[in-house]
Amino acid sequence: MKLIRQYSAPIYEALEAFRKQRVVPFDVPGHKRGRGNPELVELLGDRCLSLDVNSMKPLDNLGHPTSVIREAEELAADAFGAAHAFLMVNGTTSSVQAMILSVCRSGEKIILPRNVHKSVINALILCGAIPVYVPALVNDRIGIALGMDPEAVRKVMDENPDAVAVFVNNPTYYGICSDLKTITELAHERGMRVLVDEAHGTHLYFGEDLPMNGIAAGADMTAVSMHKSGGSLTQSAILLLGEDMDPEHVRRVINLSQTTSASYLLLASLDISRRNLALRGRESFERVKQMAGYAREEINEIEGLYAYGRELIDGKGVFDFDDTKLLVYTRDIGLTGIEVYDLLRDEYDIQIEFGDIGNILAYISIGDRQQDIERLVGALEDIKCNDSKESQHLEVGAFIKPDTAVSPREAFYSEKEVTHLLNAAGRISSEIVMCYPPGIPILTPGERITPEIIEYIRFAREKGCSLQGMADPSAENLFVIK
Repeated sequence: MKLIRQYSAPIYEALEAFRKQRVVPFDVPGHKRGRGNPELVELLGDRCLSLDVNSMKPLDNLGHPTSVIREAEELAADAFGAAHAFLMVNGTTSSVQAMILSVCRSGEKIILPRNVHKSVINALILCGAIPVYVPALVNDRIGIALGMDPEAVRKVMDENPDAVAVFVNNPTYYGICSDLKTITELAHERGMRVLVDEAHGTHLYFGEDLPMNGIAAGADMTAVSMHKSGGSLTQSAILLLGEDMDPEHVRRVINLSQTTSASYLLLASLDISRRNLALRGRESFERVKQMAGYAREEINEIEGLYAYGRELIDGKGVFDFDDTKLLVYTRDIGLTGIEVYDLLRDEYDIQIEFGDIGNILAYISIGDRQQDIERLVGALEDIKCNDSKESQHLEVGAFIKPDTAVSPREAFYSEKEVTHLLNAAGRISSEIVMCYPPGIPILTPGERITPEIIEYIRFAREKGCSLQGMADPSAENLFVIK
């Protein structure tokens, strides 16, 4: 990375130059720099609305960039160490789907872990690829899915030599990292592409003593969610390519679904955030690591709470751990993560990232302050003292081995009927069921429904988990194949 180049932010600079020209707008958007919507100006401000503009010659076009957006993409590629980078304004979801649609065709196999984000399953519905799952490893104490054991991946590859790609989470929502370099080497030896979901791994490209990032490991494509740990606006992301990918083919795939009315607010935020990380990322993420480490130490002094970290590393399911993640197992104080999530928000005005059946995640990044960490630790200590119950043990697991009866695409587009959840055992689902966040499927289209799955859905619903993907918002009924 040539640091002197990284001082530039071409999209931001072009927007500033445009704003000073005071151009009379006879184009879209219709609010005309906010004049047509005073309430929106009051909410967002004059400056924001004055920069919410449409593509034009001085500002380039995201679908076919030739000037400032092209330059911003080149700077992003340089900052991340990639061969090419695409600025994405449809979220990391669109980046993940672009990766899969770029390398998988209908009927082709892709090897992946079960704990993928719903965007992966939706991409399989779109392209018709067939999922082949690597057996899930689970930490029995805290009930989370771990990474992919390279030996298990090798076995699945050897059993499916016709697979065209391997998909890896790096890290997972829970900070777990697989041996990405070894998995990449195994895949490339067999002519398979390696796709990496780094929605929660932007900082891996800029921090020190953190797990290896996808591009450094030799992956072919990696989806980076800049708005999470990178500081850009919500819904903005970057798609990175390795040396052996054809960027023009990938751009054509992206343009199948990405908006033709790209938000310059999102694009400018990506441009400015890339510059910020390139210039100041190392010290910023060192501070994040220190805050997360301090919080782990303090929380582990609270009886019954377990903030886990690098002690989970075992060389197989946990090859490395992301020290910036603050995850806490809560069931030893008799509360699910969902219940602690609700208590923190409702009683202490603290909004954490998510609570699941057994854990909470407090997302710590470049905008956090030490006093906020202290407030969170104090709230958790209060909850332990005032709200804890008898310790609970969860008999069912979120990572029951899936029984894929038909492809996700076939199930999604098949003739279907509604059945009550309690009567669904043995039927084949035609819809996805997941707790969101984190958006990891409990059930996907094409999978056979088991009593264990039914029990897990019921338990999650009773504990207040936000179940999504089902047509029935009450999660009482399921669409199944006729």
